[in-house]
Amino acid sequence: MNIPDTIAWDPEKECIRYIDQTQLPGHLTMVECRTVQRLETAITRLEVRGAPALGVAGAYGVALAAVTCKKRGLAPFLAAVRRQGNLLTATRPTAINLSWGVNRVLTAMEQRAASVSEAKQIALAEAQDVAHEDEACCQAIGTYGAALLPERCTVLTHCNAGALACKAWGTALGVIRSAVRQGKDLKVIACETRPLLQGARLTAWELTQDGIDVTVITDSMGAHLMRGGIIDLVIVGADRITPDAVFNKIGTYMHAVCARHHGLPFYVAAPLSTFDADHVENDVIIEERPRDEVARCGTCITVPEGVKILNPAFDATPMDLVTAIITEQGVLRPPLDMKALSRYRTTR
Repeated sequence: MNIPDTIAWDPEKECIRYIDQTQLPGHLTMVECRTVQRLETAITRLEVRGAPALGVAGAYGVALAAVTCKKRGLAPFLAAVRRQGNLLTATRPTAINLSWGVNRVLTAMEQRAASVSEAKQIALAEAQDVAHEDEACCQAIGTYGAALLPERCTVLTHCNAGALACKAWGTALGVIRSAVRQGKDLKVIACETRPLLQGARLTAWELTQDGIDVTVITDSMGAHLMRGGIIDLVIVGADRITPDAVFNKIGTYMHAVCARHHGLPFYVAAPLSTFDADHVENDVIIEERPRDEVARCGTCITVPEGVKILNPAFDATPMDLVTAIITEQGVLRPPLDMKALSRYRTTR
């Protein structure tokens, strides 16, 4: 794979380096992020996006807050870093990995640090652990998921759940990469994923970098291709998984309904850090994105001024439409023992 890590820590410059995904596919641009405020902007603008990548970003964001904090006493230092972490968490309310990454590093500092200097060391070490674990999780997800795929098949995917959505390798695309690495003959159909075209811009770019056969379609074509026997199965990622639903990019639910109608497997690939055992579908806030994401395409106005627009970033797919969830611990089939998964999630 020829793609650099989506997000990483630069030890020499003591900053976060990430791929600005808003510049793809035209330009592969690396950004040096030196403040938590800049990271908040990056997350809000979707320069950094994808649930696992947001978990890593949250962890590195707390490390950056710790490294740059000027408070001398341990208590005021920890309070200041926690305030920064809370601001980071608020940037994307639906994706649970962001708050998970933030809280994991904050908890490590608060429980183990005896001094400011030790707290800074712990924060960076814990953030690096989160990043390394994310890559290992994706590799494991890929291995478990590849075993589910036939030797020859065409896979539909929605949005981007690849290396760009993680530190590296990917979840849904990690399954595809692992299957291709095993010698399986795969073709991918990537929904463009309106309104920001993460499938057309990001998924298609990633797979092209790896030489994997990919075709882009509009979001409304999936059912037609399923009925025509062109699609064999669906694999998507997830931004949050509750006991009763999978939250993913808007449009996912539509594909799950169509897959069920046509008798096709609908797989979700996600690390256990995406699971939320403490809430159900109705508890989760669906992020509403800005009007211009729908009303404009670049400089072109696509919706008349004054016309109302709905732009939810995610939808919820009921668990009874999910064939299986592919995790780093194996393939899980609904109904899930969420409490057991939650215990693992909080201790790893």
